[in-house]
Amino acid sequence: MDVKCVMVLADDLPVGLAVNAAGVLAVTLGHKVPSLLPADAVDASGTAHAGLINVPLPILVADRNTLKSLHERALTLEQVMLVGFSDVAQHARTYDAYVAALISTPTETLAYLGLALYGPKKALNKLVGNLPLYGRVPSG
Repeated sequence: MDVKCVMVLADDLPVGLAVNAAGVLAVTLGHKVPSLLPADAVDASGTAHAGLINVPLPILVADRNTLKSLHERALTLEQVMLVGFSDVAQHARTYDAYVAALISTPTETLAYLGLALYGPKKALNKLVGNLPLYGRVPSG
């Protein structure tokens, strides 16, 4: 299967929060899809370097309504691994606080700040193929 990895961040996040969201999403996706992380590599001097993600990881942007819609649509795709980073996660100081807040928050009220997706290239292209890259102003 030809696979793809993509991240989509809210277009209104300040840079610091966007970088934080991307980091959290990347670590979680790497844990959920261990095949993304190949064996360590060694340079010519014999120094080992941690294996880096083995597929491209474009970072795209979307408005929050689009993120919510993407989350809902991705949930229906069996072969797509979805990781969401919500406002509840952003405001929690600890993982226990996140879990406690999430348990009392209905899904429909979550505001997504970012999503990480992994799955068949064709499915992900259909889902996010029209979104611009982070840092680029859409033409039009």
